[in-house]
Amino acid sequence: MSKSQGKALRALHEQDGAFIIPNPWDIGSARILAALGFKALATTSAGMAFSLGVTDGHVSREDTLAHCRAIVAATDLPVSADLEKGFGDSPESAAETIRAAAESGLAGCSLEDYSGDDRDPIFSFELAVERIRAAAEAKRALPEDFVLTARSENLIRGRDDLADTIRRLQAFEEAGADVLYAPGLRDIDAIRAVCSSLSKPVNVLIGMPGTAFTVTELAEAGVKRISVGALLARVAFGAFVVAARAMAEQGSFRFADDAMGSAEIGDLLGAARR
Repeated sequence: MSKSQGKALRALHEQDGAFIIPNPWDIGSARILAALGFKALATTSAGMAFSLGVTDGHVSREDTLAHCRAIVAATDLPVSADLEKGFGDSPESAAETIRAAAESGLAGCSLEDYSGDDRDPIFSFELAVERIRAAAEAKRALPEDFVLTARSENLIRGRDDLADTIRRLQAFEEAGADVLYAPGLRDIDAIRAVCSSLSKPVNVLIGMPGTAFTVTELAEAGVKRISVGALLARVAFGAFVVAARAMAEQGSFRFADDAMGSAEIGDLLGAARR
């Protein structure tokens, strides 16, 4: 990671208004997003998993870091990675995740408090905070700037508890996170409540039912960064499956009329490399 990448990502969070950090799932989608003028990218754990033919949460550390390196190398944009809970449960593993992420060329990454165990899905408050504190300490020890995003997963893991979500985000902020993120916020008043309870930038996820807000609406609510998670990958895979089913079940190729031309795709990919 060049020094300018971490600084460039941080600078986007310091500008007025909100910015979109879209989530490519492979090299081609990363280059197209760069060609369309976005200023930073973020990986998507689910989109990455789909591209590797597995479900979310079932990608190895080695494959995850290889994917991150490929996305970093695809464009000149700063890249933040969705690294789920990191490469273990302990604070020490959270710190190691940060060091591995930086070595992969990433400008930042997110760590979440989802344990990976559906029987007990959320790390205890104390452990969750210690993990972010250890990650923040590792971040500060890096030779280059690095943006740490801390995620509270309550709202998408069956715990519809906004008060506890805010409590966790506040603790993550105090522990040293640079950006706070609670996927699953579907109400603009709840988004406003989260943003007003924190002093550092807030990321909001768009792509879940009921989250079709505009950039202007989100900025007015206090949001700084907007991501779409696996949404773009799901849109692409959705169109692919519709077309494949048309061939398999109807013997129809009418979907070809809606396909983007190869030359246009080539132009976008070429523009990203210039």
